[in-house]
Amino acid sequence: MKYPFLLAALLLATLTSVPAADLKLATVFSDHMVLQREASVPVWGWADPDELITVTFAGQEKTAKAEADGLWKVALDPLKTSQEPGTLTVKSSRPDRSVTISDVLVGEVWLGSGQSNMAMAVSRALNLEKEKASANLPLIRMFKEESAAAKTPQADSKGRWQVCSPATVGTFSATLFFFGRELQRELGIPVGLINSSVGGTPIESWIAEAAQASSPPLQAALAEAAKADAAFDENAAKAAHAKALARWQAAAEKANTAGQPPPKKPVDPLEQRQRKGGAGGLFNGKIAPLIPFAIRGAIWYQGEANSKVGKGLLYQHQLPLLIRDWRERWDLEFPFAWVQLPNFERPESEWMEVREGMLKTLSLPKTGMAITLDIGEPKDIHPKNKQEVGRRLSLWALGEVYQQKVASTSGPIPTGHTVKGADIEITFRHTEGGLVAKGGELREFVISGTDGVWKPAAARIEGEKVIVSSPDVSQPVAVRYAWKPDPEASLFNGAGLPATPFRTDGQ
Repeated sequence: MKYPFLLAALLLATLTSVPAADLKLATVFSDHMVLQREASVPVWGWADPDELITVTFAGQEKTAKAEADGLWKVALDPLKTSQEPGTLTVKSSRPDRSVTISDVLVGEVWLGSGQSNMAMAVSRALNLEKEKASANLPLIRMFKEESAAAKTPQADSKGRWQVCSPATVGTFSATLFFFGRELQRELGIPVGLINSSVGGTPIESWIAEAAQASSPPLQAALAEAAKADAAFDENAAKAAHAKALARWQAAAEKANTAGQPPPKKPVDPLEQRQRKGGAGGLFNGKIAPLIPFAIRGAIWYQGEANSKVGKGLLYQHQLPLLIRDWRERWDLEFPFAWVQLPNFERPESEWMEVREGMLKTLSLPKTGMAITLDIGEPKDIHPKNKQEVGRRLSLWALGEVYQQKVASTSGPIPTGHTVKGADIEITFRHTEGGLVAKGGELREFVISGTDGVWKPAAARIEGEKVIVSSPDVSQPVAVRYAWKPDPEASLFNGAGLPATPFRTDGQ
Protein backbone atom coordinates (compact mmCIF):
# COMPACT_ATOMS: atom_id res chain seq x y z
CA MET A 1 0.00 0.00 0.00
CA LYS A 2 1.23 3.50 -0.81
CA TYR A 3 0.55 5.22 2.50
CA PRO A 4 1.48 2.83 5.32
CA PHE A 5 0.04 4.88 8.18
CA LEU A 6 -2.85 6.59 6.41
CA LEU A 7 -5.63 4.05 6.92
CA ALA A 8 -4.81 3.61 10.58
CA ALA A 9 -4.71 7.37 11.08
CA LEU A 10 -8.06 7.80 9.34
CA LEU A 11 -9.59 5.11 11.53
CA LEU A 12 -8.29 6.73 14.69
CA ALA A 13 -9.66 10.08 13.55
CA THR A 14 -13.18 8.64 13.17
CA LEU A 15 -13.32 6.81 16.51
CA THR A 16 -15.34 8.05 19.44
CA SER A 17 -13.04 10.64 21.01
CA VAL A 18 -11.69 10.39 24.55
CA PRO A 19 -11.88 13.50 26.78
CA ALA A 20 -8.40 14.92 27.35
CA ALA A 21 -8.66 16.07 30.96
CA ASP A 22 -5.16 14.63 31.40
CA LEU A 23 -2.34 13.55 29.15
CA LYS A 24 -3.29 9.99 28.30
CA LEU A 25 -1.96 7.04 26.33
CA ALA A 26 -4.23 4.44 24.76
CA THR A 27 -4.74 1.78 27.44
CA VAL A 28 -2.93 -0.94 25.48
CA PHE A 29 0.23 1.10 26.14
CA SER A 30 0.75 0.26 29.78
CA ASP A 31 3.20 -1.31 32.21
CA HIS A 32 4.61 -4.75 31.23
CA MET A 33 3.64 -4.41 27.57
CA VAL A 34 5.50 -5.95 24.63
CA LEU A 35 6.11 -3.90 21.49
CA GLN A 36 6.50 -5.47 18.07
CA ARG A 37 10.08 -5.74 16.87
CA GLU A 38 11.35 -4.89 13.38
CA ALA A 39 8.27 -2.85 12.43
CA SER A 40 7.06 0.72 12.63
CA VAL A 41 5.33 1.04 16.01
CA PRO A 42 2.42 3.52 16.25
CA VAL A 43 1.97 5.13 19.67
CA TRP A 44 -1.07 7.31 20.34
CA GLY A 45 -3.15 8.94 23.01
CA TRP A 46 -4.97 12.15 23.95
CA ALA A 47 -4.12 15.58 25.31
CA ASP A 48 -5.43 19.12 24.99
CA PRO A 49 -5.76 20.47 21.42
CA ASP A 50 -2.44 21.77 20.03
CA GLU A 51 -0.49 20.36 22.99
CA LEU A 52 3.00 19.28 21.91
CA ILE A 53 3.76 15.65 22.85
CA THR A 54 7.15 13.90 22.86
CA VAL A 55 7.50 10.11 23.06
CA THR A 56 10.85 8.62 24.06
CA PHE A 57 11.82 4.94 23.90
CA ALA A 58 14.96 2.90 23.15
CA GLY A 59 16.99 5.94 22.16
CA GLN A 60 14.28 7.35 19.90
CA GLU A 61 12.41 10.61 20.39
CA LYS A 62 9.27 11.36 18.37
CA THR A 63 7.11 14.50 18.59
CA ALA A 64 3.52 15.23 17.57
CA LYS A 65 0.90 17.90 18.17
CA ALA A 66 -2.54 16.96 19.47
CA GLU A 67 -5.34 17.50 16.96
CA ALA A 68 -8.50 19.50 17.58
CA ASP A 69 -10.15 16.43 19.15
CA GLY A 70 -7.14 15.86 21.39
CA LEU A 71 -5.77 12.85 19.51
CA TRP A 72 -2.01 12.68 19.03
CA LYS A 73 0.08 9.94 17.45
CA VAL A 74 3.66 9.15 16.57
CA ALA A 75 5.38 6.18 14.93
CA LEU A 76 8.55 4.73 16.40
CA ASP A 77 11.11 3.46 13.90
CA PRO A 78 11.56 -0.34 13.78
CA LEU A 79 12.81 -1.62 17.12
CA LYS A 80 15.36 -4.31 17.89
CA THR A 81 14.47 -7.25 20.11
CA SER A 82 15.00 -6.41 23.77
CA GLN A 83 14.84 -8.85 26.66
CA GLU A 84 15.86 -6.21 29.17
CA PRO A 85 12.95 -4.04 30.37
CA GLY A 86 12.83 -0.51 29.02
CA THR A 87 10.84 2.60 29.85
CA LEU A 88 8.58 4.51 27.48
CA THR A 89 7.98 8.13 28.44
CA VAL A 90 5.44 10.60 27.11
CA LYS A 91 6.01 14.26 27.94
CA SER A 92 3.96 17.34 27.21
CA SER A 93 5.13 20.83 26.36
CA ARG A 94 3.43 21.62 29.65
CA PRO A 95 5.91 20.82 32.44
CA ASP A 96 3.27 19.37 34.77
CA ARG A 97 2.15 16.60 32.40
CA SER A 98 3.96 13.33 31.68
CA VAL A 99 3.32 9.57 31.58
CA THR A 100 5.85 6.79 32.22
CA ILE A 101 5.32 3.19 31.08
CA SER A 102 7.65 0.71 32.82
CA ASP A 103 8.90 -2.83 32.17
CA VAL A 104 8.53 -2.64 28.38
CA LEU A 105 9.96 -5.44 26.23
CA VAL A 106 10.37 -5.70 22.46
CA GLY A 107 9.59 -8.97 20.70
CA GLU A 108 6.71 -10.65 18.90
CA VAL A 109 3.08 -9.58 19.41
CA TRP A 110 0.08 -11.71 18.43
CA LEU A 111 -3.64 -11.01 18.67
CA GLY A 112 -5.99 -13.85 19.63
CA SER A 113 -9.73 -13.52 19.06
CA GLY A 114 -12.94 -15.52 18.74
CA GLN A 115 -15.50 -17.02 21.06
CA SER A 116 -15.39 -19.25 24.14
CA ASN A 117 -12.68 -21.65 23.02
CA MET A 118 -10.32 -18.70 22.63
CA ALA A 119 -11.60 -17.13 25.85
CA MET A 120 -11.23 -20.42 27.76
CA ALA A 121 -8.58 -19.94 30.44
CA VAL A 122 -5.59 -22.10 31.32
CA SER A 123 -7.41 -22.86 34.59
CA ARG A 124 -9.91 -24.95 32.59
CA ALA A 125 -7.35 -26.73 30.40
CA LEU A 126 -5.51 -29.97 31.09
CA ASN A 127 -2.95 -30.27 33.87
CA LEU A 128 -3.47 -26.92 35.58
CA GLU A 129 -1.12 -27.59 38.50
CA LYS A 130 1.64 -28.75 36.18
CA GLU A 131 1.18 -25.70 33.96
CA LYS A 132 1.25 -23.34 36.93
CA ALA A 133 4.42 -24.93 38.26
CA SER A 134 6.23 -24.26 34.96
CA ALA A 135 4.77 -20.81 34.33
CA ASN A 136 7.61 -18.64 35.61
CA LEU A 137 7.93 -17.12 32.14
CA PRO A 138 8.44 -13.35 32.49
CA LEU A 139 9.17 -12.93 28.78
CA ILE A 140 5.53 -13.84 28.02
CA ARG A 141 2.92 -11.17 28.73
CA MET A 142 -0.80 -11.06 27.98
CA PHE A 143 -3.20 -8.14 27.59
CA LYS A 144 -6.86 -9.05 28.08
CA GLU A 145 -9.19 -6.71 26.21
CA GLU A 146 -12.11 -6.26 28.60
CA SER A 147 -14.26 -3.75 26.69
CA ALA A 148 -17.85 -4.58 25.85
CA ALA A 149 -19.59 -4.53 22.49
CA ALA A 150 -20.49 -1.08 21.15
CA LYS A 151 -22.70 0.52 18.52
CA THR A 152 -19.83 2.61 17.10
CA PRO A 153 -16.05 2.11 16.90
CA GLN A 154 -14.48 2.93 20.25
CA ALA A 155 -11.27 4.86 20.72
CA ASP A 156 -9.82 3.12 23.75
CA SER A 157 -9.55 -0.26 25.37
CA LYS A 158 -10.07 -1.61 28.85
CA GLY A 159 -7.56 -4.03 30.26
CA ARG A 160 -4.01 -4.46 31.42
CA TRP A 161 -0.85 -6.37 30.63
CA GLN A 162 0.10 -9.22 32.96
CA VAL A 163 3.47 -10.95 33.23
CA CYS A 164 3.23 -14.74 33.02
CA SER A 165 3.80 -16.41 36.39
CA PRO A 166 2.29 -19.27 38.41
CA ALA A 167 -0.05 -16.70 39.97
CA THR A 168 -1.32 -15.23 36.70
CA VAL A 169 -1.22 -17.98 34.07
CA GLY A 170 -4.52 -19.52 35.15
CA THR A 171 -6.39 -16.46 33.84
CA PHE A 172 -4.64 -16.43 30.45
CA SER A 173 -6.42 -17.57 27.29
CA ALA A 174 -5.25 -21.19 27.05
CA THR A 175 -5.05 -21.43 23.27
CA LEU A 176 -3.24 -18.12 22.99
CA PHE A 177 -0.87 -18.86 25.87
CA PHE A 178 0.14 -22.32 24.67
CA PHE A 179 0.68 -20.89 21.18
CA GLY A 180 2.80 -18.05 22.57
CA ARG A 181 4.75 -20.35 24.86
CA GLU A 182 5.87 -22.44 21.90
CA LEU A 183 6.98 -19.32 20.04
CA GLN A 184 8.89 -17.99 23.03
CA ARG A 185 10.52 -21.37 23.63
CA GLU A 186 11.65 -21.77 20.02
CA LEU A 187 12.56 -18.16 19.21
CA GLY A 188 13.98 -17.24 22.59
CA ILE A 189 12.51 -13.72 22.55
CA PRO A 190 9.72 -11.86 24.39
CA VAL A 191 6.17 -12.64 23.28
CA GLY A 192 3.20 -10.33 23.82
CA LEU A 193 -0.30 -11.79 23.51
CA ILE A 194 -3.53 -9.78 23.19
CA ASN A 195 -6.69 -11.70 24.07
CA SER A 196 -9.86 -10.13 22.65
CA SER A 197 -12.56 -12.80 22.76
CA VAL A 198 -16.12 -13.37 24.03
CA GLY A 199 -17.91 -16.67 24.55
CA GLY A 200 -20.98 -17.58 22.53
CA THR A 201 -20.50 -14.91 19.87
CA PRO A 202 -20.99 -15.23 16.11
CA ILE A 203 -18.43 -14.09 13.57
CA GLU A 204 -20.70 -11.31 12.29
CA SER A 205 -20.23 -9.51 15.62
CA TRP A 206 -16.49 -9.35 14.91
CA ILE A 207 -16.69 -7.92 11.38
CA ALA A 208 -17.34 -4.20 10.84
CA GLU A 209 -20.97 -3.73 9.81
CA ALA A 210 -19.99 -1.60 6.81
CA ALA A 211 -17.78 -4.40 5.48
CA GLN A 212 -20.65 -6.88 5.73
CA ALA A 213 -23.03 -4.45 4.04
CA SER A 214 -20.67 -4.19 1.07
CA SER A 215 -20.42 -7.98 0.68
CA PRO A 216 -23.19 -9.28 -1.65
CA PRO A 217 -23.26 -12.82 -0.16
CA LEU A 218 -23.87 -11.36 3.31
CA GLN A 219 -26.33 -8.57 2.56
CA ALA A 220 -29.47 -10.70 2.90
CA ALA A 221 -28.34 -12.12 6.26
CA LEU A 222 -27.44 -8.63 7.48
CA ALA A 223 -30.86 -7.29 6.50
CA GLU A 224 -32.59 -10.22 8.20
CA ALA A 225 -30.60 -9.63 11.39
CA ALA A 226 -31.47 -5.91 11.34
CA LYS A 227 -35.15 -6.78 10.95
CA ALA A 228 -35.01 -9.19 13.89
CA ASP A 229 -33.17 -6.59 15.96
CA ALA A 230 -35.84 -3.98 15.26
CA ALA A 231 -38.60 -6.42 16.19
CA PHE A 232 -37.00 -7.42 19.50
CA ASP A 233 -39.37 -6.65 22.38
CA GLU A 234 -37.24 -6.01 25.47
CA ASN A 235 -40.16 -6.00 27.91
CA ALA A 236 -41.57 -9.25 26.55
CA ALA A 237 -38.12 -10.85 26.72
CA LYS A 238 -37.73 -9.74 30.36
CA ALA A 239 -41.14 -11.15 31.27
CA ALA A 240 -40.50 -14.47 29.52
CA HIS A 241 -37.11 -14.79 31.20
CA ALA A 242 -38.61 -14.08 34.63
CA LYS A 243 -41.15 -16.88 34.12
CA ALA A 244 -38.42 -19.25 32.91
CA LEU A 245 -36.32 -18.42 35.98
CA ALA A 246 -39.25 -19.15 38.28
CA ARG A 247 -39.80 -22.55 36.64
CA TRP A 248 -36.09 -23.27 36.83
CA GLN A 249 -35.94 -22.33 40.54
CA ALA A 250 -38.78 -24.73 41.33
CA ALA A 251 -37.16 -27.50 39.31
CA ALA A 252 -33.76 -26.85 40.91
CA GLU A 253 -35.23 -27.08 44.43
CA LYS A 254 -37.01 -30.30 43.51
CA ALA A 255 -33.80 -31.76 42.09
CA ASN A 256 -31.87 -30.74 45.20
CA THR A 257 -34.41 -32.44 47.46
CA ALA A 258 -34.12 -35.60 45.38
CA GLY A 259 -30.32 -35.44 45.43
CA GLN A 260 -30.16 -34.88 41.69
CA PRO A 261 -28.22 -32.27 39.69
CA PRO A 262 -30.21 -29.10 38.93
CA PRO A 263 -31.38 -28.34 35.39
CA LYS A 264 -29.48 -25.80 33.30
CA LYS A 265 -30.28 -22.22 34.27
CA PRO A 266 -32.10 -20.24 31.54
CA VAL A 267 -29.98 -17.80 29.56
CA ASP A 268 -30.82 -14.13 30.04
CA PRO A 269 -31.77 -12.93 26.52
CA LEU A 270 -30.95 -9.31 27.34
CA GLU A 271 -27.49 -10.16 28.65
CA GLN A 272 -26.89 -12.41 25.67
CA ARG A 273 -28.01 -9.71 23.26
CA GLN A 274 -25.74 -7.14 24.90
CA ARG A 275 -22.77 -9.51 24.94
CA LYS A 276 -23.00 -10.29 21.22
CA GLY A 277 -23.52 -6.66 20.29
CA GLY A 278 -25.17 -7.27 16.90
CA ALA A 279 -23.44 -6.91 13.53
CA GLY A 280 -20.03 -5.35 14.10
CA GLY A 281 -20.65 -4.77 17.81
CA LEU A 282 -17.60 -6.65 19.05
CA PHE A 283 -15.44 -5.24 16.30
CA ASN A 284 -16.44 -1.76 17.49
CA GLY A 285 -15.83 -2.48 21.15
CA LYS A 286 -12.94 -4.93 21.23
CA ILE A 287 -10.97 -4.70 17.96
CA ALA A 288 -11.24 -1.08 16.78
CA PRO A 289 -9.58 0.28 19.96
CA LEU A 290 -6.52 -1.90 19.28
CA ILE A 291 -5.95 -0.57 15.76
CA PRO A 292 -3.21 0.24 14.73
CA PHE A 293 -1.21 -1.35 17.60
CA ALA A 294 1.73 -3.10 15.94
CA ILE A 295 1.27 -6.90 15.76
CA ARG A 296 2.99 -9.73 13.92
CA GLY A 297 -0.24 -11.62 13.26
CA ALA A 298 -3.51 -13.02 14.58
CA ILE A 299 -5.03 -16.35 15.52
CA TRP A 300 -8.76 -17.10 15.57
CA TYR A 301 -10.85 -19.76 17.34
CA GLN A 302 -14.55 -19.39 16.56
CA GLY A 303 -17.29 -20.93 14.45
CA GLU A 304 -19.40 -22.88 16.90
CA ALA A 305 -21.99 -20.07 17.05
CA ASN A 306 -22.27 -20.04 13.25
CA SER A 307 -23.03 -23.75 12.86
CA LYS A 308 -26.80 -23.44 13.10
CA VAL A 309 -28.71 -24.81 10.12
CA GLY A 310 -28.98 -22.15 7.44
CA LYS A 311 -25.92 -20.21 8.63
CA GLY A 312 -22.91 -22.45 8.16
CA LEU A 313 -22.57 -21.96 4.41
CA LEU A 314 -22.06 -18.23 4.94
CA TYR A 315 -18.82 -18.88 6.81
CA GLN A 316 -16.90 -19.30 3.54
CA HIS A 317 -17.66 -15.60 2.92
CA GLN A 318 -17.50 -14.33 6.50
CA LEU A 319 -14.07 -15.56 7.58
CA PRO A 320 -12.19 -14.25 4.52
CA LEU A 321 -14.06 -10.94 4.83
CA LEU A 322 -13.01 -10.60 8.47
CA ILE A 323 -9.37 -11.25 7.55
CA ARG A 324 -9.35 -8.85 4.60
CA ASP A 325 -11.13 -6.13 6.57
CA TRP A 326 -8.87 -6.35 9.61
CA ARG A 327 -5.80 -6.33 7.39
CA GLU A 328 -7.04 -3.28 5.52
CA ARG A 329 -7.75 -1.40 8.72
CA TRP A 330 -4.31 -2.24 10.10
CA ASP A 331 -2.87 -1.44 6.66
CA LEU A 332 -0.87 -4.62 6.93
CA GLU A 333 -1.26 -8.06 5.35
CA PHE A 334 -0.38 -9.77 8.62
CA PRO A 335 -0.35 -13.57 8.96
CA PHE A 336 -3.66 -15.01 10.15
CA ALA A 337 -4.45 -18.58 11.26
CA TRP A 338 -7.43 -20.27 12.84
CA VAL A 339 -8.52 -23.46 14.57
CA GLN A 340 -10.76 -25.67 12.49
CA LEU A 341 -13.75 -26.94 14.47
CA PRO A 342 -12.89 -30.21 16.26
CA ASN A 343 -14.82 -33.45 16.50
CA PHE A 344 -18.01 -32.87 18.48
CA GLU A 345 -21.50 -34.36 18.57
CA ARG A 346 -23.53 -31.61 16.90
CA PRO A 347 -26.56 -33.15 15.15
CA GLU A 348 -28.83 -30.98 13.04
CA SER A 349 -26.14 -28.40 12.43
CA GLU A 350 -23.89 -27.09 9.69
CA TRP A 351 -20.75 -27.95 11.66
CA MET A 352 -19.20 -29.46 8.52
CA GLU A 353 -20.02 -26.43 6.38
CA VAL A 354 -18.25 -24.14 8.85
CA ARG A 355 -15.22 -26.45 8.71
CA GLU A 356 -15.39 -26.31 4.93
CA GLY A 357 -15.58 -22.51 4.99
CA MET A 358 -12.40 -22.53 7.04
CA LEU A 359 -10.73 -24.85 4.56
CA LYS A 360 -11.69 -22.63 1.63
CA THR A 361 -10.31 -19.55 3.37
CA LEU A 362 -6.80 -21.00 3.02
CA SER A 363 -6.93 -19.54 -0.51
CA LEU A 364 -6.04 -16.18 1.08
CA PRO A 365 -2.30 -15.42 1.30
CA LYS A 366 -0.43 -15.78 4.60
CA THR A 367 -3.10 -17.94 6.24
CA GLY A 368 -3.01 -21.23 8.10
CA MET A 369 -5.28 -23.67 9.88
CA ALA A 370 -4.80 -25.97 12.85
CA ILE A 371 -6.80 -29.13 12.15
CA THR A 372 -8.14 -30.56 15.42
CA LEU A 373 -10.32 -33.44 14.23
CA ASP A 374 -8.63 -35.86 16.65
CA ILE A 375 -8.41 -33.80 19.86
CA GLY A 376 -11.97 -32.65 20.46
CA GLU A 377 -14.35 -34.11 23.03
CA PRO A 378 -17.59 -35.46 21.54
CA LYS A 379 -19.70 -34.35 24.52
CA ASP A 380 -17.86 -31.14 25.45
CA ILE A 381 -17.79 -28.14 23.13
CA HIS A 382 -14.80 -26.86 25.11
CA PRO A 383 -12.12 -29.55 24.70
CA LYS A 384 -9.45 -29.31 27.39
CA ASN A 385 -6.37 -30.19 25.36
CA LYS A 386 -5.56 -26.61 24.44
CA GLN A 387 -1.85 -27.43 24.72
CA GLU A 388 -2.01 -29.35 21.46
CA VAL A 389 -4.21 -26.72 19.81
CA GLY A 390 -1.61 -24.07 20.64
CA ARG A 391 1.22 -26.30 19.48
CA ARG A 392 -0.39 -26.93 16.10
CA LEU A 393 -0.94 -23.21 15.58
CA SER A 394 2.68 -22.62 16.53
CA LEU A 395 3.91 -25.15 13.95
CA TRP A 396 2.29 -23.02 11.27
CA ALA A 397 3.71 -19.79 12.69
CA LEU A 398 7.20 -21.17 13.23
CA GLY A 399 7.35 -22.74 9.79
CA GLU A 400 5.51 -20.19 7.66
CA VAL A 401 6.00 -16.88 9.48
CA TYR A 402 9.42 -17.36 11.08
CA GLN A 403 10.91 -19.75 8.52
CA GLN A 404 11.96 -22.26 11.17
CA LYS A 405 12.35 -25.94 10.39
CA VAL A 406 9.35 -27.89 11.69
CA ALA A 407 8.06 -31.38 10.98
CA SER A 408 4.99 -29.97 9.18
CA THR A 409 2.96 -26.76 9.31
CA SER A 410 -0.39 -28.49 8.73
CA GLY A 411 -2.16 -31.79 8.39
CA PRO A 412 -2.91 -33.04 4.86
CA ILE A 413 -5.00 -30.71 2.67
CA PRO A 414 -6.61 -32.00 -0.56
CA THR A 415 -5.36 -30.34 -3.75
CA GLY A 416 -7.49 -32.08 -6.37
CA HIS A 417 -9.14 -35.30 -7.46
CA THR A 418 -9.36 -37.37 -10.63
CA VAL A 419 -11.89 -40.03 -11.62
CA LYS A 420 -10.17 -43.09 -13.12
CA GLY A 421 -12.64 -45.80 -13.97
CA ALA A 422 -14.20 -47.02 -10.74
CA ASP A 423 -11.65 -45.15 -8.62
CA ILE A 424 -11.30 -41.56 -7.48
CA GLU A 425 -7.73 -40.43 -6.79
CA ILE A 426 -7.25 -37.56 -4.35
CA THR A 427 -3.98 -35.65 -4.11
CA PHE A 428 -2.75 -33.79 -1.02
CA ARG A 429 -0.23 -31.25 0.18
CA HIS A 430 1.36 -31.22 3.63
CA THR A 431 2.24 -34.89 3.33
CA GLU A 432 5.57 -34.57 5.15
CA GLY A 433 6.66 -37.98 6.35
CA GLY A 434 4.14 -39.58 4.01
CA LEU A 435 0.42 -40.17 4.35
CA VAL A 436 -0.47 -42.48 7.25
CA ALA A 437 -3.55 -44.57 8.02
CA LYS A 438 -3.92 -44.34 11.78
CA GLY A 439 -5.17 -47.59 13.25
CA GLY A 440 -4.15 -49.65 10.25
CA GLU A 441 -6.73 -48.67 7.65
CA LEU A 442 -8.47 -45.58 6.34
CA ARG A 443 -12.00 -45.00 7.56
CA GLU A 444 -14.71 -42.35 7.16
CA PHE A 445 -14.57 -42.25 3.34
CA VAL A 446 -17.81 -42.41 1.34
CA ILE A 447 -18.31 -42.28 -2.41
CA SER A 448 -21.28 -41.56 -4.70
CA GLY A 449 -22.20 -42.02 -8.31
CA THR A 450 -24.53 -40.13 -10.62
CA ASP A 451 -27.51 -41.14 -8.46
CA GLY A 452 -26.13 -39.08 -5.56
CA VAL A 453 -26.39 -41.99 -3.11
CA TRP A 454 -23.46 -42.18 -0.69
CA LYS A 455 -21.88 -45.59 -0.11
CA PRO A 456 -19.16 -46.63 2.36
CA ALA A 457 -15.88 -46.71 0.50
CA ALA A 458 -12.55 -48.50 0.70
CA ALA A 459 -9.55 -46.18 0.63
CA ARG A 460 -5.85 -46.87 0.32
CA ILE A 461 -2.72 -44.75 0.28
CA GLU A 462 -0.44 -44.63 -2.74
CA GLY A 463 2.38 -42.14 -2.26
CA GLU A 464 0.81 -38.71 -1.80
CA LYS A 465 -2.56 -39.91 -3.06
CA VAL A 466 -5.56 -41.68 -1.58
CA ILE A 467 -7.46 -44.01 -3.89
CA VAL A 468 -11.16 -44.41 -3.07
CA SER A 469 -13.63 -46.93 -4.48
CA SER A 470 -16.68 -49.06 -3.70
CA PRO A 471 -18.01 -52.24 -5.38
CA ASP A 472 -21.45 -50.61 -5.20
CA VAL A 473 -20.41 -47.57 -7.27
CA SER A 474 -19.12 -48.40 -10.75
CA GLN A 475 -19.13 -44.82 -12.05
CA PRO A 476 -18.07 -42.61 -9.15
CA VAL A 477 -18.61 -38.87 -9.13
CA ALA A 478 -17.66 -37.57 -5.70
CA VAL A 479 -15.90 -38.47 -2.45
CA ARG A 480 -16.28 -37.24 1.11
CA TYR A 481 -13.98 -37.77 4.07
CA ALA A 482 -14.94 -37.35 7.72
CA TRP A 483 -18.07 -35.47 6.64
CA LYS A 484 -19.91 -35.47 9.95
CA PRO A 485 -19.52 -33.51 13.19
CA ASP A 486 -17.84 -36.27 15.17
CA PRO A 487 -15.92 -38.56 12.81
CA GLU A 488 -13.03 -40.87 13.60
CA ALA A 489 -9.89 -39.30 12.19
CA SER A 490 -7.87 -41.90 10.30
CA LEU A 491 -5.82 -40.01 7.68
CA PHE A 492 -2.65 -38.30 8.99
CA ASN A 493 0.75 -37.26 7.77
CA GLY A 494 4.05 -38.55 9.12
CA ALA A 495 4.25 -35.58 11.51
CA GLY A 496 1.18 -36.91 13.32
CA LEU A 497 -1.17 -34.18 12.10
CA PRO A 498 -4.68 -35.16 10.89
CA ALA A 499 -6.09 -34.40 7.47
CA THR A 500 -8.92 -31.93 7.13
CA PRO A 501 -12.45 -33.21 6.49
CA PHE A 502 -13.45 -32.47 2.90
CA ARG A 503 -15.88 -33.17 0.09
CA THR A 504 -15.26 -33.00 -3.63
CA ASP A 505 -18.88 -32.00 -4.27
CA GLY A 506 -18.73 -28.83 -2.17
CA GLN A 507 -20.69 -25.64 -2.87
